[in-house]
This record gives sequence, structure tokens and C-alpha cells, in this order.
Amino acid sequence: MIHFERTKLANGLTVIVHQDKTTPMVAVDVCYNVGSRDEHPDRTGFAHLFEHLMFGGSKHIPSFDEPLQKAGGDNNAYTSNDLTNYYLTLPKNNIETGFWLESDRMLELAFSKKSLDVQRNVVIEEFKQRQLNQPYGDVWPLLRQLAYKVHPYQWPTIGREISHIEKATMQQVKDFFFAHYAPDNAVLVVTGDVDFDQVVKLAERWFGPIPNRNVKPRNILQEPTQTEIREQTVIRGVPNDAIYMAYHMSDRLDPMYYATDMVSDVLSNGNSSRMYLNLVQKEKLFTELDAYLSGDYEPGLFVVSGKPSDGVSLETARKAIERELDRMKQDRVPDYELEKVKNKVEANIVYGEMNYLTKAMNLATNEILHDASLINSQVESYRAVTSEQIQEVSQHIFRPENCSVLNYIAKK
Repeated sequence: MIHFERTKLANGLTVIVHQDKTTPMVAVDVCYNVGSRDEHPDRTGFAHLFEHLMFGGSKHIPSFDEPLQKAGGDNNAYTSNDLTNYYLTLPKNNIETGFWLESDRMLELAFSKKSLDVQRNVVIEEFKQRQLNQPYGDVWPLLRQLAYKVHPYQWPTIGREISHIEKATMQQVKDFFFAHYAPDNAVLVVTGDVDFDQVVKLAERWFGPIPNRNVKPRNILQEPTQTEIREQTVIRGVPNDAIYMAYHMSDRLDPMYYATDMVSDVLSNGNSSRMYLNLVQKEKLFTELDAYLSGDYEPGLFVVSGKPSDGVSLETARKAIERELDRMKQDRVPDYELEKVKNKVEANIVYGEMNYLTKAMNLATNEILHDASLINSQVESYRAVTSEQIQEVSQHIFRPENCSVLNYIAKK
């Protein structure tokens, strides 16, 4: 059980504190409820651009990294479809440096032409590296466009196309900042050897004066139910053919989410999983095979991806995958197999939450999702999954008309 205390400042900032006396360090995590799902279809990649801009100087602090390094700290950030998370660690004696830095960039960025140009170029290079120059780099953009027709999950966090970032104006950038990067759209989590009152005082001092920005509630178009199978074939300069099969599934708060996650573990978590034993080891149809969830907060995707062995056609590979998915629909998973998977999941969760920074990040992201206390019910939720639920969710998801297939063929 991870104990924490929570309060809300007058400007809407949620503050969460978890005391961990086993470390002389503290983690300061500021999580903003903004991701690529909040972007305009003609101006994508903005949330990811901001992940970079937030390190390019704020209103009163020209450099973010330098004072943090002098205080013995370290930092990083990541953007997803659903949120943007900034986190830093530093010795507890220097905790105020973290509050000073994070509050200034929440107040306002420097918004200089130089910073925008520098970070714009960094993001454009990253786009080229990740999607254009890397083997299989365009798989996710293609798969998302195939599976989603109206929901903003149809583009990746880095953006739909380079031109959206190339053409971004200073005014558009400022508008996006003030619409989303606000105390009433953020969670501040502090973990380490700190006490609640001390953190609240610091939060009031540094974050309290930042004005509430009356962030508007989301109004996102929901994806209609897919009614027929979708298929796309591309030819690329890659070493091997590959197949990707994406099925629509529930959102993160749906009671069946945990059963769906268990389905992916039964199929492909480790060398004793079904797909590895049957299709990789025994039948030698694949060199790589995986089943995983996109993990999105709104209705996401269950993806099966594989690289067939030499001489195995994509049609044969697909039929083999469908055979394994049909088994999930027809037969209940035996108790011993389910127990083995549950033990693995529990070990991963418990081991991950031993680290003070991981705890800060998990508290923050769960609070953005719904409630930080979800961190304490995860193991229980996985433990409660039954073989009947696994069969039920498999029957619901693995329907041909619910599938988008990407055939990725290596140029001969």
C-alpha cells in the first residue's frame, strides 16, 4: 500500500505527497493533462514540441538544466497521446530548486524566436530519425490512420507530418501553452523524505501565485464502431516482412481492461507464453511475435505484431495468429496458466513501485487518468480476473470486422 496525502491549491493545482524515508533524494513530478489527443488535426505534434520547449527557458530562468545540475539534480520528460509528464530528482536539501524551476515554466515560457527555432529543428530531426529513416519507423502512424478515422489517436505524438511543426507560428504556440499548461490542468507529485505540510507550504509559495486559466473540458470526437475489416499493404526497404493486426478495445477505466491486459500476457509474455511456444519455437513460423496494448486512456488498440520466418508468407502468418486468437475465444485459460501470468504481473508491479521516482510518476499519471489511489488497487484488479472474463473479452475483441491489418513487405 502506497500512502499519500492530497490537497488542491486555490488556483486548481492538485498536490500529492508520498513520504519515503528510505532515500535522501526527492522526486518532483509535474504532469499536465495534455497530449496529442488535444491537438488540432492541422496542427499536430504540439504537445511533443512543448516537451522540448519547456527546457528552452522560462519567464525568469534562461536555462532549466544548469541550476538543476548545480543542485545535484537530474530531469526528463515524455509525451503520450493522453498527457505530458515532466519529472526531476534532486537531494532533499535542494528541493526548493525544483519548485522554483517547475513553477516558473508553468507560469510562462520565455517564448523567444531563438528557442522556438532551436526546438523546432530538434523535433523535425527527431521526426526524420524516428519515422522516415528508421526501419519500420512508419508502422505506428500507418496503423493509427488505419484503425482510427475520427478520433485524434489517428496521429502519433510526434505529429502527423513535419509541415505542422515547420509552419507553427509563435502565436499558435503561445495559444496552445495558455490553453493547457496551467495549474488547473496539472498534478504536482512529490515523493521522498519529505512531509506533507512542508511540501504544501512550498507549493503555496511557488505555484500558488500562478493564475488559474479556466482550462476548457475536452470535447473529443469518439471513434465509431468498426464494422468491417481494414487492410493496407506497403512495400518498404526493410530486412524482413512483418504483419500488424490491431483490434479496438476498451478504455483504461473499463472493468474489462485488466482482463484484456491478461490476454496479451497469456499470448506473449515471455518464453512460456502461447504464441512463443507454438508459433516461434514449435512451428517456427515467426522469428518475432508479440501481443500488447497501446495503453491509451480512451479506447485503445490491442496489437499483435510479428516477423515471419524466411519462406513463410504473410497469409500463412496471419492464419497462424488468428488460430491462436480463436483458441482464446473458444477455450478457457486453465487455472495454472492464469496463476502463472498473475504472479508475473504482480511481481512487475511490486518491483516497479520500490523506486521513489516510479512511485511519483505512477501517482501522477493515475491522478490524471482518474484518481491516484488506483495505484493501490492494480494488483487486486489483476488478481480478480477470471478465465471466464478472459474468454469473454477475447470473443468481444477478436472479431474480424474489428481488425485493421497492416501488411509490411520488404522490398526485394
